[in-house]
Amino acid sequence: MKNAGNEPLKYVALGDSYTIGEGAKPGEAFPDVLVKHLNETGVSIVLSANPSVTGWTTEDLIEKEIPVFDRIKPDFVTLLIGVNDWVQGVDSGAFHKNLVYILDHVQSQLHNKSKIVLITIPDFGVTPTGKMYSEGRDISKGITDFNNIIKSEANLRKLPVVDIFPETQKMKNNSELIAHDGLHPSAKEYAIWEAIIYPVVYSLLKG
Repeated sequence: MKNAGNEPLKYVALGDSYTIGEGAKPGEAFPDVLVKHLNETGVSIVLSANPSVTGWTTEDLIEKEIPVFDRIKPDFVTLLIGVNDWVQGVDSGAFHKNLVYILDHVQSQLHNKSKIVLITIPDFGVTPTGKMYSEGRDISKGITDFNNIIKSEANLRKLPVVDIFPETQKMKNNSELIAHDGLHPSAKEYAIWEAIIYPVVYSLLKG
């Protein structure tokens, strides 16, 4: 599949450390692996931008990533955001409000409003250093609450959502899935995410 005029589809990956691939080498982030996989299976697509930055929240995404999205005018978007909102104590209402703003804006600019895939937040609480960021809170419960908001918004808009949360809990018992910093995923874990995300994206872009 290509754009009219035989141009590759333009893809912008919006997010934070999990989208830029913190803990892995350049080219090992899931958007990079996804683009390679799609091209190998007949979907002509380029990763036009991955403006994601480690530590960024929904507010950061709105202020600093949306302008990149606007400039590129992509055909397809993935969105994985929210872990840093939770870590920084942003309440669920504020997170939901920002998520709605992001989705409203992205959908208003996409030629086909359905060409966005939401991805749930990983359970970083199972990693060796994850609990350092809990401040006494239940990480799994907190992230699940945020993920339920993501799923609810996806459902309301009839957008695909890829739930990687259960898979990420397997990091607890497998050090090969965790980066050297003891917090972020390894390249092996990012590849596992891509394998879950790929069929959903392939179906969406081929349809």
